[in-house]
Amino acid sequence: HTFRRVEALLSYSMRAVVQRVTSASVEVGGELVSSIGPGLLCFIGLKDGDTDADAEFICRKLLNMRLFENSESGKAWDQSVTDRGGELLLVSQFTLYGFLKGNKPDYHFAMPPAKAREEYEAFVNRVRKGYKPEKVKDGVFGAKMNVQLVNDGPVTFNLDSANPK
Repeated sequence: HTFRRVEALLSYSMRAVVQRVTSASVEVGGELVSSIGPGLLCFIGLKDGDTDADAEFICRKLLNMRLFENSESGKAWDQSVTDRGGELLLVSQFTLYGFLKGNKPDYHFAMPPAKAREEYEAFVNRVRKGYKPEKVKDGVFGAKMNVQLVNDGPVTFNLDSANPK
């Protein structure tokens, strides 16, 4: 079973866990770093070998996923975060590429930290350029963060760039 789980990890590329929230925030060392109102909290996992195409796919999905009700028509699943003028909070999370070897976590599929920092910062800038920069917040790469959220729904989606549909 472990081999199948490891094989599955190898087949995916860039990942995001996306949660629709009424609010979310990140603290580091007891200090508030970022906070948002209604929008999306997005945990971003980078795998060694991720490409520009992977980042573009995840960015496009985050900005265009129709996870919100249309406030005028009442139609469910009709508007994106950009349609609603919502905010995004991006948080790097290498553990999205973790798996258990027995009872011990193994993260060797995650992108190495120095490269991941550069790629994550480029991803945050890509999302900001694709939307309104002031509506896109992020955590602190590599820091131990306390993330608080109020999940709206709850609504949570997993994205990976190896399934670009």
